[in-house]
Order: sequence, then structure tokens, then C-alpha cells
Amino acid sequence: MRRVSIYDTTLRDGTQAEDFNLSLADKIRVALKLDDLGIDYIEGGWPGSNPKDQGFFEEIRNYELKHAKITAFGATHHPGTRPEKDANLRALLDAKTRVITLFGKSWTIHVKDALKISLERNLELIRDSLAYLRPHVETLFYDAEHFFDGFRADPDYALATLEKAVEGGAECLILCDTNGGNLPSFIEEAMRAVQQRFPHVPLGIHAHNDSDVAVANSLKAVEMGAVQVQGTFNGVGERCGNANLCSIIPNLCLKMNVACLEPDRVKKLRSVSRFILELANMPPNRYQPYVGRSAFAHKGGVHIAAVERNPATYEHINPEQVGNRRRFLISEVSGKAAVRYKADEYGIPLSSTDPVALEVLKQIKELEYQGYQFEAAEASFELLLNRAMGRYKRYFELIGFRVVDQKMSEDEEPVSEATIRVRVGGQEEHTAALGHGPVNALDNALRKALEKFYPELKGVELSDYKVRVLPGKEGTASKVRVLIESFDGKEHWGTVGVSHDILEASWQALVDSINYKMYMSEQGKGKGRNGS
Repeated sequence: MRRVSIYDTTLRDGTQAEDFNLSLADKIRVALKLDDLGIDYIEGGWPGSNPKDQGFFEEIRNYELKHAKITAFGATHHPGTRPEKDANLRALLDAKTRVITLFGKSWTIHVKDALKISLERNLELIRDSLAYLRPHVETLFYDAEHFFDGFRADPDYALATLEKAVEGGAECLILCDTNGGNLPSFIEEAMRAVQQRFPHVPLGIHAHNDSDVAVANSLKAVEMGAVQVQGTFNGVGERCGNANLCSIIPNLCLKMNVACLEPDRVKKLRSVSRFILELANMPPNRYQPYVGRSAFAHKGGVHIAAVERNPATYEHINPEQVGNRRRFLISEVSGKAAVRYKADEYGIPLSSTDPVALEVLKQIKELEYQGYQFEAAEASFELLLNRAMGRYKRYFELIGFRVVDQKMSEDEEPVSEATIRVRVGGQEEHTAALGHGPVNALDNALRKALEKFYPELKGVELSDYKVRVLPGKEGTASKVRVLIESFDGKEHWGTVGVSHDILEASWQALVDSINYKMYMSEQGKGKGRNGS
């Protein structure tokens, strides 16, 4: 089996993405996670460009990596000095990495307009910078920045820059689609020309996603013989991002018979993807291929029935191969098979012809007609299923609540206060709480009233809250759907409520959240229905 090296640049190129930020501690944790996954090269940053990257290279030396090689990234030396006097090159060597990746200009407009030097001088920068680094480093890569645009504008000059990189001692030439504007057909044309000029020099690919084909361009380069693929996890990066390793890796391993990770490591792909997003405090893209929550989610009744018989009917791989799982969504377009499947997932044996399944399906279609939806509120669905099975337990009774929103002056934020009365086992509790907005105040008051009876609720928090105005009557007469995600420190679960009144819809979702937590605690279960 042919092998391709995976070069991860999440910690450098990825952090140039809008709203994607990692602390020094986060970068160390990500590097260790990527090493455990089996990534070959981890680009830690640009030493000398900022204190965080400098600190990373100092700190990572305290860890013994099992597989990956940490790589330092930097540019050719300043045109006004010699390589041995250049602070940038010195910082690369001071990083003390076994691998250095140097980038240089391939496109004539960058040489003339960005560097403002002659084309000949740029060739000297490339050759001399690499030649200076070569004796001091174990492995030396050359990133040919903007290579494909440079090749389109002036093929002879773009190839001349590669010639100088080879003369300087580069072991692998990485061809970069830095603007992300080229298509696979041109990647093939340019690579063929490079291979004819340098038949024995290893090539790599570094693609950006501005035309939404970074993954396709990377795979095309591998088909053409590239031995290294650069990219980022979840495709994060400047502008529209970089080539997404979460798609590239399984495509290589599972579709193209090209080795890049061990099969047991590929199964960790989804967990690593989510881990990195969690550290960066970014929401995951549920529709992301392979690792997204919806990647193997089936909603249509015909689809679900077919997948039950043979998953290959609507799944291109086994989701477990990338650490994902199959999901059957409950909705008005679902059939009895979906209800049976979900019941089985919750440990409730049910056949598709069971009258309970028929009743639940009827209720779902009626509720969704009213505006409910259960794809993101599977905890509410499980409670609905329990009610149909006669297994529903009422943990408290509402006597009444009142929420007051008071604004004292133009310059001050409103103050929300909720007062609530509940009855638990014949005992009444009357309490009040403040909050940031009426829903938060109501949530605080409800849990404050119940924690006396159910201490396990103290660890529950509302982690996400979404309101959607439903189609129908215009303006303030419209119905709203409230989706709530709750978290107890270990698991997430989602609940839903619908009403013309936003507080009533929120109340329904809050009550389901509390009841679900209590039900799961009694059952001794610990698997969230919406967070994994």
C-alpha cells in the first residue's frame, strides 16, 4: 500500500481563521492529541513572530511525542541582509525542531509588489536561506507559496523558484494554492509540469478552500504522486479555510487505498475534531462530512427502512470507521421503523407493529404540525416515549409562577425576577430568583425550588438556548419554538417547547430538562441524548 505523510498546520495556519483562537496551553494539548492520533508532522507556529509561538516551541520540548515531528515554519531571509544575520532564520534554528518548513515567493507579482525586489534576487533568497538551514536541521521542507497562480502567470519563473529550492537542499517541494482559487484540472496540469522538470523530487500539496475544492485539489495531487498533504483539522484557516484533514484522511485511507493513519487511529478522527473545536470554543459543524453529527443521520422514513435492511443503501462508509455513529431522526417524515429504532436505543423493546409505536408516531406528526421538532431534542422524545409506555413519572407539580422584567432607567440593563411555587410529594416550596433575562430568572427559580428535594440538580446548567419564530401569523402573534441544551458536567441533552408565549415555550423545555435529568438519575444512566 502506498503511503502519504500528513502534515497538520492547525496550530499555525489554522489559528489565522476568524474567531479561532488557541492559548499556549491549548496548543500543547492539541499537539499531544494529534501525536496520539498518528499525525506525521505538526507545524507548531512561526517562531520569532509572536511570544505564544516562541513559548510553544520551548514548552513542547518537555514532552516526548510518540510519533509526530514538531515543525517550525518561517520565511526566506530579509532581502537587505545575509542568511546568517537574519533574525527570522535564527529564530527557526532556536526553536530546536527536527523539521523546518521554509516558504518563498513563486509568483512574480508577489516578488515585485510584496517584496519589491528583482526576480533574480528572489531566487537568491530561496536558495541561500535553505542552504543556510540545511546543515542545522534533520528535515527541510519548502513551501512554494502561491505556486499555482505563479505557474499560471509565468511557468518558467515558477519552476525556476523550485530549482533554487532544490539547489538549497529542500527534501520535499510543497506546492501551495495559497489563494485557493484553482480547480483540480489545473492542479493536475501544473503538477505534471513540475514532475517532468523534477522527476526524482518528492512533492506535497498545501491547498486553501476559497473555491470550496481544497480537499478535491489535495486528493488530485495525491493521485498525481504527492507524498505529503498539508491541511488543518475541521478545515479552519484564513478566509475560507484550509484543506480539511477530517475529510482528506478518511478519503485517503478508506477510499483511495493510501495509507496515512493506522485503521484504529482513524476511528479517533471525530473525537479529535470535536476536541479541537471545544478548546477553541467554536461550535461544531453538524453537516461536516465524516465527523459531523448529521453525517450519518437519516430522517426520511424510506431511507430509515432501507438503512435498517442494508446501511450501504444510504451510507458510503460505516460511521464507526471514523468514530461517528448512525442516527435515526424522529420527525413527521419518519416511519415506524424510526420509532422502533429510537426505542431500542433507549433500552425499550418495541416492534414496528406495536400499538405504542403507532401512537407515538401519530403524536410526533401532530406535535411537529404544531411546530415541535425532535431532531435536536431527543430527551423530549424519550420522555414522550415513556409517557406512551406508561413509564412517565411526575417529579413536581407547578402551582404557579410570575416573571417581572423591570427597567429602571435608559442607561441600565433590565432586571428580571421570577417567583415560583411548586409542590413536591405534598410539600410546597415558594421561592424567587434573579436572572439575566426572564428565561434565565425562571430557570434559576425553578432549580432553586427543586434542589432542596433533588440535590443532583445543583450540577445542571443551561448550556444553550435557541428561539425560533415559526411560520404562520406575522409579527408578535407568531408561535415560537424554544430549544434548550442542558449540561450536568458530563452529558448534554436537548429539550423543546412550543407556544405563542416565549415564557411558556421556555417553561415546557425547562420542565422536560429537569424531568429528564431526574429520570436518568433514577435509571442510573449516564448517556446524554444530544451532546455526543
